[in-house]
Amino acid sequence: MTSLPRNRHRGRLTLPAGLPAQLGYDAVGMPVDLGKRIMKSLPRIGCVYADDQRCWWIVPAGSDIDVDWPPGTSYAVGARVTPPNVMGPPRRRPRMIHHPHGGSPYTPPIPLYVLTCHLTGTAPSWSPGASTAGAVAAR
Repeated sequence: MTSLPRNRHRGRLTLPAGLPAQLGYDAVGMPVDLGKRIMKSLPRIGCVYADDQRCWWIVPAGSDIDVDWPPGTSYAVGARVTPPNVMGPPRRRPRMIHHPHGGSPYTPPIPLYVLTCHLTGTAPSWSPGASTAGAVAAR
């Protein structure tokens, strides 16, 4: 898992009006091809955004605590993602590609985590009280 660098140029993904996020929200990013595979497999999906390279899943704040998200994923505290042209090749700003059918913006993080691990061939790893160094640094 990579944590996005502390950078004043990051923009926050904005939730649609009418979708309360009482738990706060973060975002889990992954390559678009993996994101599309996951969208076909999860029974309940919240807000999902995508740009040319990554899909971003809205999860409750703190969904990185004590969890090692698989390699190739990114965890964005506060759903603050790097906007186009700041790092790497130019890309468009993430846009919503899935609006949830219920009244919650969240994709349940545990099913998202387990499926992401399965599809990337990574063994799930969590340990209470032992957050990853990258996740701690991002907070």
